[in-house]
Amino acid sequence: MINDKLSAYLGFAAKARQLQKGYNTCLSLIKRGKVRLLIVAEDSSPNTIDKMTTKCLSKGTDFRIFGKQEELSKVTGSSGNGIFAVTDGNFAKVILKEIDRIQSEGVMC
Repeated sequence: MINDKLSAYLGFAAKARQLQKGYNTCLSLIKRGKVRLLIVAEDSSPNTIDKMTTKCLSKGTDFRIFGKQEELSKVTGSSGNGIFAVTDGNFAKVILKEIDRIQSEGVMC
């Protein structure tokens, strides 16, 4: 389950238009070096996860495989999305820190 703090950060980023969603949009932003953090839902297809993580590694972009599509979509005010790109460095920093904290505690979504 995504905690309240992470939900708030993702919601703030979405409202500030610093959170983009969708496969093609995120792929394009990664190629242009605009992404500070990429979040890919755990239940995305293996091919999607592989393609996005490979692209992030080649561009030196931080990424995390975290959460379920339904939960992430609900928190960000969209539906059916499993790939999210945070384009602001400050939002990326706090969201990354919170995801790492949740994963290190073993509280998986």
